[in-house]
Amino acid sequence: MFYFLALQEEDKGCNDGSWCGQRYFFCPPRRGLFVKLKACQPDTRFLSSGDFPPKSPKHSKDDDRRVPGKVPPLQGAAAVDILEGDMKGIQGHCNSCYMDAALFSLFSCSSVLDSLLFKPSTLPDGKIQETLREKIVNPLRKNGFVSADSVMTLRCQLKEESQCPSFTTSEKDPEEFLNLIMHRILGADPLLKLQCEGQRVQECYCYQIFIEKQQEMTVPNVQQLLEQSFHHSGLKLAEVPSCFIIQMPRFGKEYKMFSKIVPSLELDITDLLSDGPRECVVCGNLATHECAECFKDVILSDHGLKQYCLVCCKQVHSHRKRKGHRPVPLKIPEGFLKTPNKIPRETLELFAVLSIETSHYVSFVKYGTEKGSWMFFDSMADRFGEHPVDQTEPVLIYTELLPD
Repeated sequence: MFYFLALQEEDKGCNDGSWCGQRYFFCPPRRGLFVKLKACQPDTRFLSSGDFPPKSPKHSKDDDRRVPGKVPPLQGAAAVDILEGDMKGIQGHCNSCYMDAALFSLFSCSSVLDSLLFKPSTLPDGKIQETLREKIVNPLRKNGFVSADSVMTLRCQLKEESQCPSFTTSEKDPEEFLNLIMHRILGADPLLKLQCEGQRVQECYCYQIFIEKQQEMTVPNVQQLLEQSFHHSGLKLAEVPSCFIIQMPRFGKEYKMFSKIVPSLELDITDLLSDGPRECVVCGNLATHECAECFKDVILSDHGLKQYCLVCCKQVHSHRKRKGHRPVPLKIPEGFLKTPNKIPRETLELFAVLSIETSHYVSFVKYGTEKGSWMFFDSMADRFGEHPVDQTEPVLIYTELLPD
């Protein structure tokens, strides 16, 4: 006797549901398998308590109850105690990894987007918000575990609200999920306000990095890529974002723009702001002009973006190679013109990375202030026969770096 199986996540099958000219079932190419019954066994993650004993005595039927109120995010030793180990985190099921990884990254150890959980909402949006708050975020923070049923409840609600049937069956891009739940459903204020010179401010929730291939950038970091992307698109930040979600350059199966990208643990956005004070790259005094054409000149500074005080601007552009450049004046806050002040740096701190690994999303989350306070999350960590591969197309999430 054989079982007919259709793989949901990967093209590692042998057929499309037919064999020797006979059709047994329908599925995409290379997703079908014929397996002997004696070679199959139940998936212990989804057996009921009567069929199989729970892996941890902490996980009883109470895990699926709602947890009302406001539960703070986990930090330090508490995060390790509650989230580390088997049957912890968010349980994966039926291509939910993109949602599991996104929710774990945003809410397990950070409160930067907690306003989404308590923003006044109306039906049916209020039901979705309640599910997100009381069946996913609060249980995750209190008990360290969210069942696949709770996530499926949210997916069914999103399916109904978006009228997209694949929300309960297919893997999606985290950006699609985040835009849907933050913009269309919960009506949250956009996280980013971007501006091109002479144009109106554009608002969005995530930023996709677009750049041209740079031969000299073999292993870039996020800081370099972000500056390159803003320079290439002529963009500036209209204000400091409380949360900055950045998607790295897209990769295909046959082509990678970069073999590796180094995550910048801190992101300095001082020179990306449209109206903030900036420091001259030569002398360190208050900058008054910016030159986009000096961007690739590594002799002046390792930083891509170049701005100068009035004296240095004249000296730098007196060189014959730069005489044709056209520096533009910067908008300087009035207080900095009247009295010389130390130029403050606007810095964001990396607190989560979402990465895709062979059609499967995983995440790395910062849970404390120590250098090594990072944890790895995989909602399908108990899968057998997996092997690590290169991770591509990461999504990095930054938040404001508060002073000590």
